[in-house]
Order: sequence, then structure tokens, then C-alpha cells
Amino acid sequence: MKNLVLDKVSKIFDFIKNYWESQRMNRLISFTLVIVFIISVIISYLDRANHIKLGKWDEFFANPFFAIEISFTLLLILELLSLIFVLPKSVARSVGKQFELLSLIFIRSGFKEFSHIKEFQWDALPQEVINMFVYAFGALFIFVIIGFTYRLQMHSKLTEKEDDEKTFVQSKKLLALFLLVAFLIIGIYDTYTLFTTGDYLHSFDKFYTVLIFSDIIIVLIALRYTMNYYRIFRYSAFVLATIFIRISLSTEIYLNVIIGVGTAMFVYLLTFTYNYFLKNLPAKIIDK
Repeated sequence: MKNLVLDKVSKIFDFIKNYWESQRMNRLISFTLVIVFIISVIISYLDRANHIKLGKWDEFFANPFFAIEISFTLLLILELLSLIFVLPKSVARSVGKQFELLSLIFIRSGFKEFSHIKEFQWDALPQEVINMFVYAFGALFIFVIIGFTYRLQMHSKLTEKEDDEKTFVQSKKLLALFLLVAFLIIGIYDTYTLFTTGDYLHSFDKFYTVLIFSDIIIVLIALRYTMNYYRIFRYSAFVLATIFIRISLSTEIYLNVIIGVGTAMFVYLLTFTYNYFLKNLPAKIIDK
């Protein structure tokens, strides 16, 4: 009965994933982002020219660069959705995807600082420009560190038994579907808040909180198939990395970049040392 349920869940997940990653969906997403950006620019122009009144959203669209923040926020939301579909493939790849998102969040924060600039006069620029540089280089450091981490990764199966390996992957697909439901609930709540109060919560931190619990569940499931110290330590360290990313999203500028870059370096060192011990293991194939 359990295998029947997991097989059904796996098929549902694969169907959604294949549709999401299809060429047709990629074109639709690109087209939507372009249209949203153009419409946002037009609305911003009409609002600043006093041709329309937006009420509680006036202060946002009064800035000509707010359209950039809207488009980049939508891009981040879509990348967050992509993270869900990476989870069953590889825990290591999932953590790498989290850092990719963190680097994009820092880039978005740089654009947000840019949107605070109202006059291009140096006396009014210094703090915003400094903040933009901090976010830009923080994102760059994470980009470089994660790139080297991907090149270092040596992959091994959790278990040598094919049935156990299949069940473990299917369990992660079930967990990913629950994450998808959580993603939709958070998105609906944020949208409701946007239209009722005029504030968008950007609940990336809430979703990362959910990720922490999902990562812990993966560690506990993995215990069923292996008690190998190095594997369990690695999975547990990945959970700790997710917690650090969550903390980074809740702190102020400078400290959040330091925590983000430091965590990326932690994962790099973890990968480097894990590979040293993994080289004595026989299988070096797909990491599950």
C-alpha cells in the first residue's frame, strides 16, 4: 500500500515538474515578466505625471525604478518555486539552489537600494551606493564560492539497495509536494496582504523556515537507510546552512551579507572535506 501511494505521488510530482520545466512554460514566464515590467513602467509614468491615482500604492509607483523591483521580485518567486523541484534530485544541489536564491535576493536588494535614489547628485547618493556595493559584492562572492562548490561535489548513493534508493527519492518527492502547498499558501497570504494593506511581505524568510523543517525531515528519513557518520553529518550540516541563510534574511545590511557569504564558505569547506573521505568509498554516482 505504501509503495502504491509513493508511486502515485511520484507520478504527480514528475508531471508537475516536467510541465514547469517545459520550453512552453519557460517562454510563458519570460513573456509574463516582460509584460509586467512594461506595464509597471507605464503605470509609474502615469502616476508621476498625475494622470492616475493609485491610493495606497502611490508612494511605490512614484519612484520610476520601482518597476525593476517588481520584476525582480517575481523572478525570485519563480526561482523559489524551482527550488522545490530540485529537492528530490539531490540534497546537495538543493542547498546550492538556496545559495543561488540568496545571491539573487542580494542583487534584488541592490536594485531596491537603487530605487531609493531620487536625485542623481552625489550628496544624496553615498549611503545608497555603499549599500548597493555591499549587496553586489556579497552576491558575487556567493556566486563564486557556489561555483567552486559545484565543481568539487563527488556524488554517491545513500544506499546500495535500489528499492531503498527509489523509496528515499519518492519520499523526497512527497515532501516536495507538501512544500509546494506551503509555497502556494504563503503566496496567497502575501497577495491578500498586498491588496488589503498595500504592503507586500516578500515572505522569502517564511519559506526558508519551512525549508529548515523539510531538511530535518530528510535527515530523519535518511537514518532509515544509513547510519554512516559522514553522510549524516553532511546532511545535518546542510540543515545548519539553511538555518544560517534564514538568519541572513532576517538581519540588517552588512551583517546579512557577512552571514550569507560565511555560510557559503562553510558549505564549500564541508564539501571539500567530505570529498576527502568519500574518495575511499566505491560508488561516485548520482547524489540522492
